[in-house]
Amino acid sequence: MINVSIAGGTGYTAGELLRILLSHQEVNIESVISTTSVGMPVAEMHRDLLGETDLVFSDRFSNPDLIFLCLGHGLSRTFLEDNDVPANCRIIDLGNDFRVEPLFGEREFVFGLCELNRERIRTADNVANPGCFATSIMLALLPLAEKNLLKDEIHVHAITGSTGAGKRPGETTHFSYRDNNISVYKPFTHQHLTEIGNTLISAGNSELPQINFVPVRGDFTRGIFASVYTKWDGEISEKEAVELYKAFYATSPFVFVSDKSISLKEVVNSNKGLLHIELHNGYIHITSIIDNLVKGASGQAVQNMNLMFGLEETTGLRLKGSAF
Repeated sequence: MINVSIAGGTGYTAGELLRILLSHQEVNIESVISTTSVGMPVAEMHRDLLGETDLVFSDRFSNPDLIFLCLGHGLSRTFLEDNDVPANCRIIDLGNDFRVEPLFGEREFVFGLCELNRERIRTADNVANPGCFATSIMLALLPLAEKNLLKDEIHVHAITGSTGAGKRPGETTHFSYRDNNISVYKPFTHQHLTEIGNTLISAGNSELPQINFVPVRGDFTRGIFASVYTKWDGEISEKEAVELYKAFYATSPFVFVSDKSISLKEVVNSNKGLLHIELHNGYIHITSIIDNLVKGASGQAVQNMNLMFGLEETTGLRLKGSAF
């Protein structure tokens, strides 16, 4: 059994981790850390777990094999500075602290995009989970980057559910603002752009074209729907482009290329990433959809854990989407 601890246990990503790990046959959850909720039953905070667990929040870990850091962005380094984490304890960080700057003392974090770094993750002690927007966009572009086919500006419009903003309420997550409403935020400046660019270059694209990314807040709870397009080589047919994608993801247990148009509900509550590819007027257009809390966060973290501990990659992650 893998003894795990979850730090930052009251948020959405921790709640999803608990939902998945409580049914994971190879995992024992030894502690759920929250300095603000010590002694409170976990199921009192995460109401969907009522009847599933008797765990209570703690302010410390015992002797875990792995710690999941589900802390606010910028707080993972603080947690590691303030807590004596044994050198043999592995770490998966779901925040953004180590995605671009992977070093912390003697620890080096591997970027945890399984579809690109699967073999490196298998031998890693520390993993930086990719961001949710970044995951959906990178999945859309990796097959092209590997063949060095990204030559022109890349345009991305992507809409995310309200859970992407985290559990702490704010003006733009308030029901009165979100309901029957959409809005743009951080156009062309989103923090995920750096990890996306680094990943596309490491995948094989010799130079990084400009990425014009416009994120949108949606009036729904969870999921990311990304519309991605760039100019296309006229000598490569749509059928050949689709086959390129299918070949790239042939060994992936969670990423699939659909011959038909896709809709967001098909992936909600699952660890799937679905893609659809079409050519239009000299452009290639890729639709990419994921659940921001599962494939975009906690599910991908468990996928990384499975690889790190030599388990079947899909263990505990055969989750059905809710398309109806």
